[in-house]
Amino acid sequence: MTNTIHIIGAGMAGSEAAWQAAEAGAQVILHEMRGLTKTDVHKTDDFAELVCSNSFRSDDKDNNAVGLLHEEMRMAGSLIMAVAEQHKVPAGGALAVDRDGFAAAVTARISQHPNITIERGEVETIPPAKWENVIIATGPLTSASLASSIGALTGEDGLAFFDAIAPIVYRHSIDMSKAWFQSRYDKVGPGGTGKDYINCPLDKDQYEAFVAALVSGEKTDFKEFEKTTPYFDGCLPIEVMAERGPETLRHGPMKPMGLTNAHNPTVKAYAVVQLRQDNALGTLYNIVGFQTKLKYAEQIKVFQAIPGLENAEFARLGGLHRNTFLNSPKLLDNQLRLKSQPRLRFAGQITGVEGYVESAAMGLMAGRAAALQSTGKTFVPPPATTAHGALINHITGGHIAMTDGASKQTFQPMNINFGLMPPPILPEKVDGKRLSYADKQVARKRAYTSRAMADFRVWLAS
Repeated sequence: MTNTIHIIGAGMAGSEAAWQAAEAGAQVILHEMRGLTKTDVHKTDDFAELVCSNSFRSDDKDNNAVGLLHEEMRMAGSLIMAVAEQHKVPAGGALAVDRDGFAAAVTARISQHPNITIERGEVETIPPAKWENVIIATGPLTSASLASSIGALTGEDGLAFFDAIAPIVYRHSIDMSKAWFQSRYDKVGPGGTGKDYINCPLDKDQYEAFVAALVSGEKTDFKEFEKTTPYFDGCLPIEVMAERGPETLRHGPMKPMGLTNAHNPTVKAYAVVQLRQDNALGTLYNIVGFQTKLKYAEQIKVFQAIPGLENAEFARLGGLHRNTFLNSPKLLDNQLRLKSQPRLRFAGQITGVEGYVESAAMGLMAGRAAALQSTGKTFVPPPATTAHGALINHITGGHIAMTDGASKQTFQPMNINFGLMPPPILPEKVDGKRLSYADKQVARKRAYTSRAMADFRVWLAS
């Protein structure tokens, strides 16, 4: 068993993976093409360069899933979090950094580590068999040659395309006094009951107002490098469909046929918005067919006008961007290894996580796993009650579509959120008094985070 780990890509995930493996005593060769080969978006040759926002989002470990992930990473000795702390800038409750200072410091720390060797140059294909322990952490902009090689190996087509993402809503925030459970025509599919969708009805006036809001809503612009990538055929943005005519959506994702409003059976809905269960826990529901490039604030305003979603809380808002990611539930095991070639491990956004810290967190996990593998030991991931464990569970098997093969049409990249974790048990009363809705929200978040940090400490100790 070789003690050398080859890591391809020195972004957030690759840098964290290299640090974790090296700190565990492994010898690491970190391959980075920048310095010799440019990308469409990077401006420097530094590692962990932030190409979009300089924010790592909320740093509230007690009430926010992202803040919880930050804290778990700190507990695990994360390089990314340590350097971020040194280069943070004022951002309220968020953790934001001076992007140039941050990247330069990560590069310096990696370069100075005695167990890490840096090799500049592009790895254009799947590495040779003599590389027995490999982490591929090339991110959402994996080079065309390497992406093609990965595609050929995995049998997956179209690794680079516009990733059209529909919004995801927390189940508990849907008003079921207006919505109801029913499958179209009460059809019972594989693993279904005939009541597999949540349905939200719109009358004619509501529908027409909704379509008008979609068409007039403020949209995001494509980046220059995205403009030549075509839409993914099955995932047109809902506002593009709306622009094709006012009745298009009623004959597409919002068709009312085969559905009867359980609250008002005698009145036929003019249009219906359907939500489909998105995870095995049943805590998250995605709005079917609602992939969109509306700006985030616009999405909240437009989608909360749908009956039943007035108080919707979003685990993820919709989006449309060029992305490269694996069909991870089908291809990866829970050690982030390719099932068909366990010497190859993946980390970062290419695995199907979204966000800087989520990418770094998967690098942290991959680096630790590879270091254990180099000594002949087996990596056991953290439990799904933790932020790290929940992300691994989502990308390698926790997705609801795993039962039917988890195609790229159903598996989508995800930020960390509480909906990926098993729900905690909450008390109905405190000191003999029933909790208000607001108190329940606070208690729910604290229950998730306190349980996660306790379980992560136990995992680290083991």
